[in-house]
Amino acid sequence: MSHSVESIAVLGLGLIGGSLARALRQNGFARRVVGYGRRQRSLQIGMELGVIDSFTLDLDEVLDQCDMVVIGAPTLVAAELVKSIFTKLPGRVTAPVITDVASVKGNLKVAALESMSTFPPNLVLAHPIAGSEKSGVEASSADLFLNHRVILTPEESNSVEAVELVCAMWRSVGAEVVKMSVAEHDKVLAATSHLPHMLAYALVDALASAEANEDIFRFAAGGFRDFTRIASSDPVMWRDIAIANQTALLQSIDMFAAHLADLRTAVADANGDQLHATFERAKAARDQFAIDMAGRNQRKRG
Repeated sequence: MSHSVESIAVLGLGLIGGSLARALRQNGFARRVVGYGRRQRSLQIGMELGVIDSFTLDLDEVLDQCDMVVIGAPTLVAAELVKSIFTKLPGRVTAPVITDVASVKGNLKVAALESMSTFPPNLVLAHPIAGSEKSGVEASSADLFLNHRVILTPEESNSVEAVELVCAMWRSVGAEVVKMSVAEHDKVLAATSHLPHMLAYALVDALASAEANEDIFRFAAGGFRDFTRIASSDPVMWRDIAIANQTALLQSIDMFAAHLADLRTAVADANGDQLHATFERAKAARDQFAIDMAGRNQRKRG
């Protein structure tokens, strides 16, 4: 494909940032892909792996030389980078389009509004629904976003050109772009991603603390392995997500706690009808989800 921008910078070469940089470098979306971060060693590894063309430790250099900037840092660090960027941008002749990959949007919106009088027209918040329990630039893959959704949460003040450029970037790596509000994004992700991670961490931590935990893990079957796989994810990243999306996550935790309490009561009362009804509803919902996903994948292949 022809170059859409001359240069794009990825701030943070973790799994997501590294995978995006790798994909953009391979598909030619940008003529030059630049890495930025606090740890020079990670950036050097990115160079050695062919993920980026060059790197810098100077944020001013990034803002002066790049047409687009993707914040690939963990959620809380991403908010600090938003503040730093929009503190440095005033006075520059041109401003790059800024976007991100963080799992929470609300704290980034707050950070932008704290830095500027209105939401910046060139800041388009985004979140790719893709990942792995693995982390680091070594785990990056150019195919990570292929046939995955990316959620954009554009604001009324965003320029049409900035939104279109961010959409084009994600489509160039094989992703499907959808749009929703910041509040809706954080509520949906709290229920579908953040809560499951909290449950996986809590379950593994509880069982690891139990007596005879060696036998528990020794005889754990596939269901336990599949559900708890995400407890191998980066603890720092998920600590930050829990803090950043506190309000929506607490609502999801409270909702689940109420359902779990009802289930506990049914077990304690040996209430077979209630247990069966709960399991039937859950099975029907999960089966429908599988059907919908299969249909969506079939339409993509078609």
